[in-house]
Amino acid sequence: MKFLWTPSSHFNLANLFTFVNISAGLIATYFITQNNFILAIILAWIGGAFDIFDGKIARKYKLSNDFGIQLDSFADFLSFVLVPVFLIFQASYASSLHGFWLIIAAIVSIYYVISGLRRLIHFNLNADAGEVENYFTGVPTPLGAILLWLTYLLNSYHILPAIGVILFMAVIGWTLNSKLKVKHP
Repeated sequence: MKFLWTPSSHFNLANLFTFVNISAGLIATYFITQNNFILAIILAWIGGAFDIFDGKIARKYKLSNDFGIQLDSFADFLSFVLVPVFLIFQASYASSLHGFWLIIAAIVSIYYVISGLRRLIHFNLNADAGEVENYFTGVPTPLGAILLWLTYLLNSYHILPAIGVILFMAVIGWTLNSKLKVKHP
């Protein structure tokens, strides 16, 4: 079991937590295809909890390494970019938009995915294993996902129409790569 506490191990404890995040995101995607949005959201939040703990474990036990940084960003891309966009597309857009507005929704969804991917790649290029900045430049993808979940809730309770969701998704996508300063928790 020494591999759990070895920084160079791809299967150290911090990375195992990241693998749980990835698994939760993959299973959430399946449940979205089944229109079981509640279970998908629960799994996404479980993935988010494991995302918090993987970083804390990596720093506390000095398990950070370049593999873990890349793995964590892959997990973030899946759980905090693809899953919420897919959920919104399936739950909000596909059921209420048609023709022109569905095409616009698809374009904005792709824009959000590319923005999230760009943010994560940029973060990785500037990240040092074990280092934590006081502030993020731009909205981090987990916070972007929370904002998308809130947008989804506003839509599901008929407070925000699907066209409003498109606008919110575009704005949140823009904030991912903005110059906004967001304090690191």
